[in-house]
Amino acid sequence: MAKKLYVGNLSYNTSEDGLRNLFSEFGNVASAKIIFDRETGNSKGFGFVEMGSDEEATAAITGTNGREFEGRQIRVNEAMDKPRRDRGAGGYGGGNW
Repeated sequence: MAKKLYVGNLSYNTSEDGLRNLFSEFGNVASAKIIFDRETGNSKGFGFVEMGSDEEATAAITGTNGREFEGRQIRVNEAMDKPRRDRGAGGYGGGNW
């Protein structure tokens, strides 16, 4: 089963292809995604890489966390699930006034 990794402290010039190439030395890269600001279109300096297996993900974390990549010392760890936001009750928390 694929495992998603968080990659932080990326150079703002890092491309998804560059990220994929870095992690491909540790196994099959199912996906590589850089996160961009919606308003400016600029990189936010972090992204996610999905490795093909748990073993490949562990090797990728060990091999890349703290490593210099494109002039920056990157941080790599297992990605956490994003908490879901409650969109109900008009955004006021749903309590009675």
